[in-house]
Amino acid sequence: MGVILLFLSCSEHKEEESTANTRLPNIIWLVAEDQSPDWFPMYGDSTISLPHLESLTRDGILFTNAVSPVPVCAPARSAIITGMYPTTLGTHNMRTYNAYANGENQPSIGIPSYSPMVPEGVKMFTEYLRKKGYYTSNGPKEDYNFEKTDGAWDESSKNRHWRKRRAGQPFFAVFNFSVCHESQVWARAKDSLLVNPSKIKVPPYFPDTEIVRHDLAVNYSNLKRLDDQIGSVLAQLKADGLYEETIIFFYGDHGGPFPRYKRALYDTGLKVPMIIKLSGNERPGTKDDRLISFVDLAPTALSLAGIEPPKVMQGRAQLGTFATRKSKKYTYHSSDRFDEIYDRLRAVRSERYKYIKNFDTTISHALVVSYREQMPMMRELRNLYAVNGLNKNQAQWLHPHKPAEELYDLKEDPYELNNLALLPIMQDTLLHYRNLLDTWMEETNDLGSVPENELIDKWMPDGLQPQIRPLELEVKDSTIALFSKTRDATIVWKHPKDSVWNIYVAPLNTNIHFEAKAERIGYRDSELFQYEIN
Repeated sequence: MGVILLFLSCSEHKEEESTANTRLPNIIWLVAEDQSPDWFPMYGDSTISLPHLESLTRDGILFTNAVSPVPVCAPARSAIITGMYPTTLGTHNMRTYNAYANGENQPSIGIPSYSPMVPEGVKMFTEYLRKKGYYTSNGPKEDYNFEKTDGAWDESSKNRHWRKRRAGQPFFAVFNFSVCHESQVWARAKDSLLVNPSKIKVPPYFPDTEIVRHDLAVNYSNLKRLDDQIGSVLAQLKADGLYEETIIFFYGDHGGPFPRYKRALYDTGLKVPMIIKLSGNERPGTKDDRLISFVDLAPTALSLAGIEPPKVMQGRAQLGTFATRKSKKYTYHSSDRFDEIYDRLRAVRSERYKYIKNFDTTISHALVVSYREQMPMMRELRNLYAVNGLNKNQAQWLHPHKPAEELYDLKEDPYELNNLALLPIMQDTLLHYRNLLDTWMEETNDLGSVPENELIDKWMPDGLQPQIRPLELEVKDSTIALFSKTRDATIVWKHPKDSVWNIYVAPLNTNIHFEAKAERIGYRDSELFQYEIN
């Protein structure tokens, strides 16, 4: 990395920092991996008690139509952190950025690790909170399908905590819980079960076998472990006297961990549990049936903090100062590459109907994703299908081909087992939803039709991401003003010995050591600018 050295005389320190406003609300996100509403007592399942989440529900609002735009984690998280559809960002494939594999993302299909070059104006929304004076922390998971920017978090690690902030500083904190992740179904297969498998209700698209019941019981048990971990965070909030005034979101990062759940555009893969407890426990114990998508989370968090969401965001604030007055009639969803396998699907959903377009009818819904094949239930389904051991409802997801279009009446057929697309009486409805989806794909610049390697060649000429141009500066009145000629870049700075980057908002004094750079999603950072006092 290049270094620029500048030597100027000392002067009075005028470093400008945002002043914490104690009236700004604290916000916490409690994120459960891989969970649908199906198994939570707040949504009517009495199989297991989850006392901490049930208590949070009594103090908050239960959302019954919350959905993820993508039924898998990394693309979904890109929507959460930006307020944008993954198909617009170029983060629609699972997964694009993987720093933990030495730059190798999917070597079996020749896909390198890359950060898509997102549209102008798109940032990790926590930058706006930090500019407002918030302490932002996240952990332990990032996985945004692009390389994070250093201006996003004060801390992002497993040791993050609001207690590390300055006294009185408002905070935004994310706690991610992996105990209920898909992998834990087989990783904890031999752990003690906290629910009797014989007491479980098996959904009609699964066979009622010992293996299926056991995997379902493992997930229920993991939910109890999740509830205990969430209870610990809530207890810390209460011990600090912060519970009442803190806005708390609980949600799943997409649908459940099982076959036909995760990676599927059925409601089992898209619908998520969601509770929002407002400051002062406003609207306690109520239900909200509005359609809310993950693209709405970033603008909603900003709105609750009194920040107007950027116009570029495709989601709309659902609560707070800048809450939209328009009810959402439809949500939109996508499915593309899962690890090593491509299968493009798109969907539009209303409260009543779901329309799914399958672009490749020659392959099964039940993709042979090697990661998922580790699950005992997945192997059980394949073994039973091979010997005609499944009934019609259980077998249709595993058929080697799929229809070009699917249409479901979510009110009459909540399990989405009866495809209405070919019924003459439903053709007007089919055409309506088909047109809605086509219009959405065009208006949002859906990148799913462009081969991934072509996108990579566009974003990474000669195999390298473009680099932001070096910072420029202006010295005036004992201050240094920093500029970037790269449109939409964020400038960050820090003291040389610090680990946390600050977002540059005003000229810095000439009597401090500092280093600075410009950054933007999809670009390499600019050369490091270093300033030392003469």
